[in-house]
Amino acid sequence: MTVTLKDFYADWCGPCKTQDPILEEMEDDWDGVEFEKIDVDEHQDVANEYQVRSIPTIVVENDDGVVERFVGVTQRDELEDALEEAGA
Repeated sequence: MTVTLKDFYADWCGPCKTQDPILEEMEDDWDGVEFEKIDVDEHQDVANEYQVRSIPTIVVENDDGVVERFVGVTQRDELEDALEEAGA
């Protein structure tokens, strides 16, 4: 099963800069998970598809669809719980 963590962000977003090191650290530890950074200014179509209204928004999904979504800065343990729930 493919598990993906999508990070919706923008370069001008302060809270997104706070979220970045958490995700970068996780990416090193979660080999089986695809991490995608999606700039909402450059990819408004994707942001609209996922109904992103504020950033940072993190969407965890697997082959069945969206498992969990987080809005605002989210701590590593919450994200890891969602990855495990998604089957990572």
